[in-house]
Amino acid sequence: MDARSLAVRCAFLWLILVVPFTVVSEAKKKPPLHPINLNTANSDQLQEVPGIGPATADKILKMRKSYGAFKSVDDLRAIKGIGPKRLEKMRKYLTVGKTSTKSDSSSAKSPAAAVKPSP
Repeated sequence: MDARSLAVRCAFLWLILVVPFTVVSEAKKKPPLHPINLNTANSDQLQEVPGIGPATADKILKMRKSYGAFKSVDDLRAIKGIGPKRLEKMRKYLTVGKTSTKSDSSSAKSPAAAVKPSP
């Protein structure tokens, strides 16, 4: 057996043994502990969700910027590349909540604090 033949066999063996485990480890993303809010999440937070990579996170953020807050997780179906099966896999890791604004924080005060005592 010559050196070239040996090198080819070693490379082939490496591909068979190492590459599948690398692909499997990348595909097995650890899901987030709590659902990710589509209306407040940044790109990194969105990418914690299995099925959302950098390109999809970017599409979600662009859609949110263009059309405003998501009303439902189902709104993601408008994004090219997110079909029914993919959405169902992601659904349990996503939520839709209010975006935080100044008016939301002022309305969060208790009603008692808003009432002025009479003299």
